[in-house]
Amino acid sequence: METVGWLSIVPPVIAIALAIKTREVYISLGLFVWIGWTIMNSMNPITGLIQSVEVFLVAVTDPGNAKTLLFSVLIGGIITLTQASGGREGFIEWVDRLGLGKSRVSVRLVAVMTSMVLFLESNFGLLVSGSVARPLFDRAKISREKLAYIIDATCAPKQLLIPINAWGAYILSLLLAEGVANANGLLISALTLNFYAILAILLVFFVAVTDWNIGPMREAEHRVLVEGKLLRDGAEPMMSGDVSELAAKAGIPKRAINMVAPVVAMVVTVPIVLWLTRAPDGNLLSGSGVDGVLWGVIVGLLLATVLYQVQGIMSVKEATAYTIKGIQGLVPVVIVLALAFTISATQRALGTGVFLAQVAEASVNPGFVPAIVFLIACVTAFSTGTSWGTFAIMIPIVIPMAALLDLHVGLTLAAALGGGIFGDHCSPISDSTIVASLASASDHIDHVRTQLPYALIAAGGALSLYLVMGFVL
Repeated sequence: METVGWLSIVPPVIAIALAIKTREVYISLGLFVWIGWTIMNSMNPITGLIQSVEVFLVAVTDPGNAKTLLFSVLIGGIITLTQASGGREGFIEWVDRLGLGKSRVSVRLVAVMTSMVLFLESNFGLLVSGSVARPLFDRAKISREKLAYIIDATCAPKQLLIPINAWGAYILSLLLAEGVANANGLLISALTLNFYAILAILLVFFVAVTDWNIGPMREAEHRVLVEGKLLRDGAEPMMSGDVSELAAKAGIPKRAINMVAPVVAMVVTVPIVLWLTRAPDGNLLSGSGVDGVLWGVIVGLLLATVLYQVQGIMSVKEATAYTIKGIQGLVPVVIVLALAFTISATQRALGTGVFLAQVAEASVNPGFVPAIVFLIACVTAFSTGTSWGTFAIMIPIVIPMAALLDLHVGLTLAAALGGGIFGDHCSPISDSTIVASLASASDHIDHVRTQLPYALIAAGGALSLYLVMGFVL
């Protein structure tokens, strides 16, 4: 794989810094792409712009990316339908009867547990857990930034710690490509040593129970509790208020089933599609997660339409109108995701990850290698916004490196995986971070700013453990 060297880190550094400083997500992401292709076209900005548009079109028309964009807007239909049908209000009343919505602690734990059990697909888990928990958080006066942090901090870590999903299959395929004889055993060994994933989930449970607020999160919580503002002045939530704040139709009964049934239908559909799309003689892990999520949302929409018509609370025409309203409200997230896909193609061409990985191969004491691998993977994933891309770059390096230096292979692999998760968790250009902002209806950069201190705490703890264990194991 080729790289343009140190110039490959210029686009992500500029884009990330600009996004955090100005909160202008679209401009920052677009600038990443333009600068990247300008660099690769001999610093010609005109050619770079033309190439950027071409790559953007290729990225959004890729079948897998197109399906992701489609289910991302269709989920808006699920949200508006469940709200207009009275399902959201009925769900809140049902949660109250169960005693789960009586305290701020129980509300936060509902979000954590909902996210944790939805481990079949990452973005699907974010969307469902965010949709279920958001009305509870709003009523309990808990910031949407806190909700975004909770579902995001459990998203990527749980995907690896419970690898019965496309993540596990993907990593196994990379290990098998490296000639690892017992790939399953090595993956399990790495999971028990994935300190970042473990610490991130332990920390989110701690925050949920204690309401520990630090840095920008303290400001966000104060804003909601004292000022009564769900969002800061000037915030631009990834989901428009027309969708996230839609009221139920007047005069209809508030039934929890009108929210629970479509959500359950989505959850049940995903593993069925994974099974149907699995490779010949393959297991569930070889199925298409993107197809599973897309059809899950479609089935949820169809069931909701039929269910509401049977109850006489909504006609097919009304259901269609609410679905379109939900789709329109999620146009911003489609734009950001499309730019994120374009960035992924751009960084592959730049060779950002390759350059950073080459830095990791410098001659050092073998005991420091796991910690260095973790750091390089963190920087790579944060800069590129992709954990899977980081895995693809780092695994072919760390497996032979561990053998050559006689390192603990499971520990070294865990460091690479953990670093990749860190970037996926908190990079402003990561699709998971973007979808977490969408699912919580929060401002994207506010979400990044408020959760970054927590992610850095977990990363600091993981780095310390890799420094120690690198000399112990």
